[in-house]
Amino acid sequence: MNGKRTRIINDPSDLVPLLQVFGSESHKRVFDKLCDQWLTERELVEIFGDNDSVSQSIELLRKSGLIETKWRVPEPGKSPEKEYHSAFSRVQANFFSSMEDLSDLIRVTFMSDEELRDITEKLREKVSSGMTSISTLSRDLGKSQMYLKAVAKRAKGLTVRGQRIELSED
Repeated sequence: MNGKRTRIINDPSDLVPLLQVFGSESHKRVFDKLCDQWLTERELVEIFGDNDSVSQSIELLRKSGLIETKWRVPEPGKSPEKEYHSAFSRVQANFFSSMEDLSDLIRVTFMSDEELRDITEKLREKVSSGMTSISTLSRDLGKSQMYLKAVAKRAKGLTVRGQRIELSED
C-alpha cells in the first residue's frame, strides 16, 4: 500500500458501484492501471484498445468516487487533457443491513440496463417532478428505500444525497 486514502463505506448502497467495478474484468483492469500512475483516457485506450469500454470504466469509476481527476499541462500548442488516478488503496465497511436489503443491492448491481430501464425511468420522472424524498418515492413506487438507492447509484443522471435522490449532470 502506498499511503493513499481509505474509502469508508457507511451505507450499504455504496457497495453497488464497487461491485459493478470489481465484477467486471475490463473495469478492474482500468482501475488497476490507474493505481500505478496518472493516465489520460487516450492513453488507456492505447493500452487496452477499446474506446467504449475505457469510457464506460472511467464513467463508472468517477461516479463511484474511486478515481480522482486533474488536468495535464499540455505541450505548447496542444489542448489540456484530463488524467485519472485511483483515489483509494483501502476500504473500511461499517454498516448494518437486513438480508432483504442486501439481496436487493446485489440483485440491482448485476441486473442488465434493460432490466432496470422501467424503474429508472419512473424514478427519473418522479424526481424531475420534485419528488425527491427516498421514503416518499419508496411508498409511491412500491419499492424498498434500499432498492431505490441502489437503482440511483447505477443510473446515469441520478445521485443520492442523504435521504434524497436528485438529478445530476453526469
